Amino acid sequence: MIRQLIRSYVLLVAVAIALFTVPVAFTLTNQLRGDTSQAVQREAETMARLLGAGDTASCAALAQMAGAYPKKEEQVEVTATDRCAGQGLNEPVPDAALAVALERGRATVDWGSKFIWGENLVVTVPAFERSPDGKTKTDNVVGAVRIMFSTDHLTDRLWQIWGFRAALALLVLLAAAIIGVFAARRLTAPLRQLNEMASKMSDGDLTARSPVTGPQETQTLARTLNQAGERLDTLIASQRIFVADASHQLRTPLTALRLSLDNIADGTDDEFVREDVEQATAEVVRMSRLVNGLLVLARAEAKVTAAEPLSLREIIQERLDVWRPAADERGVTITLRGSADGRPFVLASPGHLDQVLDNVLSNALEVSPDGAAITVSMETRGDEVVLSVLDEGPGMSDAEKSRAFDRFWRGQGLTGRSGSGLGLAVVKQLVTDDNGTVALKDAPGGGLCVALTLRATRHGGG
Repeated sequence: MIRQLIRSYVLLVAVAIALFTVPVAFTLTNQLRGDTSQAVQREAETMARLLGAGDTASCAALAQMAGAYPKKEEQVEVTATDRCAGQGLNEPVPDAALAVALERGRATVDWGSKFIWGENLVVTVPAFERSPDGKTKTDNVVGAVRIMFSTDHLTDRLWQIWGFRAALALLVLLAAAIIGVFAARRLTAPLRQLNEMASKMSDGDLTARSPVTGPQETQTLARTLNQAGERLDTLIASQRIFVADASHQLRTPLTALRLSLDNIADGTDDEFVREDVEQATAEVVRMSRLVNGLLVLARAEAKVTAAEPLSLREIIQERLDVWRPAADERGVTITLRGSADGRPFVLASPGHLDQVLDNVLSNALEVSPDGAAITVSMETRGDEVVLSVLDEGPGMSDAEKSRAFDRFWRGQGLTGRSGSGLGLAVVKQLVTDDNGTVALKDAPGGGLCVALTLRATRHGGG
């Protein structure tokens, strides 16, 4: 927007300069051309009068005026019958302009070019015979005077006229651009503040507020966004309190119910009763697992925190150290590899990646056969880091992949349908909260690949 405003300022100034300067420059050029033509023509007419007089004094004055022109660049040419023949004046080469002067008695002005002018300005003026009393006999043309006037200094003057105005226009445009930068940045400062506030809120910082500055319109917008942020922060806080209360209220009766069932099982010798109690206990365990999954998902949806730069390799290494003992019991190996440069940092909320990796590694370990391998890899792609977890399990069909992120959908593990069906739903929610993406793909050697795309950042910076 700043660049567009600056371009608009400079364009308006350029149009104003063009509308004012170009006509003035053309006017000065035409004035220079007209003044020069009139001056040369007046001198040619004066010489023609002297030639028309024909006496010795007039011829001497004519020769003196002609000699004032430099011989190399400009010259005066005179044609006559026997007048002023002894003065050594050049005679013009016969052409159409000379014929017009001698035969029709008309003066001609030739600039040598239709565009501005040529190398020489040629003025041809007829000389009429003058009587001793100074009167002109208009019907008796006795010769002609031609002045070839060099236009070099006119061209230099033309360059000065246009060059000065072009340089002045460039200075004005430069000044307009500098002033435009200052004005544009000042005008867009409130918008940049609003954008900064929106960016912080998108990263989870619901306490971000924008200063109420600038024009009335931006002040109104800033107040509206600040009020919306306050209401959103209040709603999220209320949801967090609800999740905490629900966690306490739901877990306590389920725990008490399981303890009661265990006491009943310990206090009876009836096999049928014990079998029924074990079935009820299994259902309570499943319900507890389901409640825990729902609470985790609710926390993921309710918890909005500001993203921070976190070391991806350190988080992965920490979670692998936790899961390796469980994998070793079944002979499953977990390896870490990747082409990510150095120690990549990603923008994520604290605790999100830990929970995401726990869910993904739990699913991968559940579907992996004994002695299989789970591979965790990292790859940097521009301003993103792709974290992939590959297993050697049965994989998923396209239909299963399309439903895998649905709540309560459970895949076919090695031990049948197990779990609460909320693991991948939690993964997607947490990754999406951090402005990342998650996708399911076929692993190259068979099995499933869970690809997490996260925002990369430099060490210690957002």
